[in-house]
Amino acid sequence: MSIFEDFEKKLQAEPKSIVFTEGTDARILSAASRLLAGKTLKVILLGEVEAVKKAAAEGSFDITGAEIIDPTNYEGFDEMVAKMVELRKGKMTDEQCRAALSKGNYFGTMLVKMGKADCLLGGATYSTADTVRPALQLIKCKPGIKSVSSCFILMRGDESIAMGDCAINIDPSEDEIVESTVETAHTAEIFGIDPRVALLSYSTKGSGKGETVDKMRNATLRVQEAHPELKVDGELQFDAAVAPEVGQLKAPGSKVAGYANTFIFPNINAGNIGYKIAQRLGGFEAYGPILQGLNAPINDLSRGCNAEEVYKMALITAALI
Repeated sequence: MSIFEDFEKKLQAEPKSIVFTEGTDARILSAASRLLAGKTLKVILLGEVEAVKKAAAEGSFDITGAEIIDPTNYEGFDEMVAKMVELRKGKMTDEQCRAALSKGNYFGTMLVKMGKADCLLGGATYSTADTVRPALQLIKCKPGIKSVSSCFILMRGDESIAMGDCAINIDPSEDEIVESTVETAHTAEIFGIDPRVALLSYSTKGSGKGETVDKMRNATLRVQEAHPELKVDGELQFDAAVAPEVGQLKAPGSKVAGYANTFIFPNINAGNIGYKIAQRLGGFEAYGPILQGLNAPINDLSRGCNAEEVYKMALITAALI
């Protein structure tokens, strides 16, 4: 059974509700029809009701059973505005909150915040920033977590690996690296990966010098001390992380070096380039970015996604609950 079949089985036993912020998009409607047909998730589509129905009919997508909500005609809109004004604590006026909530990204996020939905998936037409910003402002971080990070799960046949942070933090601090390392390890576990986490660098165990080397080395030590249950090592060059003959030569006795399956990058440049090399040249299917550290599952789609990717990201998002 694949991990996605496993997700389907678990979700069918206890269906969750998911909000799609772009209810007229054909890719969203295709995924929604499939989720509804399989009784896998309860679906909420945002958009003008007749426009959503028309788009579904044009694409021959059966969305029977979906709840369609037009933010501009929502019965509980005033209540939602008041709640958002309260959450923003003087940073946004009533008028500004009304304007924001007329858009699917903010409206959908507030549905999750107010318990009207369990999770949200957006970004088919919105930018990553437009999906993440409402989540940071309204959903906020889990207790004990100060930053949001992301990871990608990459699959090739029976092989699965995790990579973080490839999409959110441009130049993460040492504290942010520590948090994203732990969160990425936990995300990997959800996908059946027994995480062996390598904090990557251009240096292995002091072979090079520099600020990013120090950052990754120090973050490794802090994670090892705070989470002895995790298999974590660094700083490691990529070959030392994945090639046993290199890893055990440069870091003898390491439980990770040469056998890593979960990779933490020093910045977004390395992370974004790294996962796309694995995807385009290595033949891996990439799923993400999966947002980590939030109080509720909110995930972002690539604007170049297809319907299959939307479907699987919906399963992933609900499986994080």
